[in-house]
Amino acid sequence: MRLSRRARLSLGALAAVLLLATGIAVGYLIPVLRQPGNDSIDAGFARDMSAHHAQAVEMAMFAYRLGSTDDIRTLGYDIAASQQWQIGQMQTWLTQWHLLPHSDNRPMSWMPDGQNTLQPDGRMPGMASTDELKRLKSATGKDFDVLWCQLMLRHHLGGIHMAEVAAQKAQTAEVRTAAEQMRVSQQYDISALTEKLKDLGAQPLSS
Repeated sequence: MRLSRRARLSLGALAAVLLLATGIAVGYLIPVLRQPGNDSIDAGFARDMSAHHAQAVEMAMFAYRLGSTDDIRTLGYDIAASQQWQIGQMQTWLTQWHLLPHSDNRPMSWMPDGQNTLQPDGRMPGMASTDELKRLKSATGKDFDVLWCQLMLRHHLGGIHMAEVAAQKAQTAEVRTAAEQMRVSQQYDISALTEKLKDLGAQPLSS
């Protein structure tokens, strides 16, 4: 059966609409399909580093309030400000990926052999215990400065490996770039904390 010119035009218009709709759908779905999944390195890094950073911010604010020298207070403020900003950045990623800020996965499970680096009580590498935080809050003067530098140095050394893995292996360029920036920033802090301990006549913690 031969179609009329009007019918042919109608079918052509319908085909064009369907092609346009398909293009829009594909254009929307491809970025979604490329987003990191719940068990990805990107999501694991964002969640675990957010938790790791949160304790660093807490300890850094202790230094800002309780440090006995301008150097300690300034270093504490800088660490708190930068890592709180990074927490916001990582939580924004999770929101954009339509992922929850927490998961049922164990900490460090996104890292190769990462769970073997957890402390006996499940803390991530470098994180202070409840008792250590209590000691820090009750310390004063030089004793506070020494203990804070020791705990923060250990904290950074524990977290920097997370940033190194994410900088190399994360799926998204945004996460790889941010992780590398964190690695560089924390390496700078590590150098500053090491020098400050030397000035205080103290040594880093053994573990």
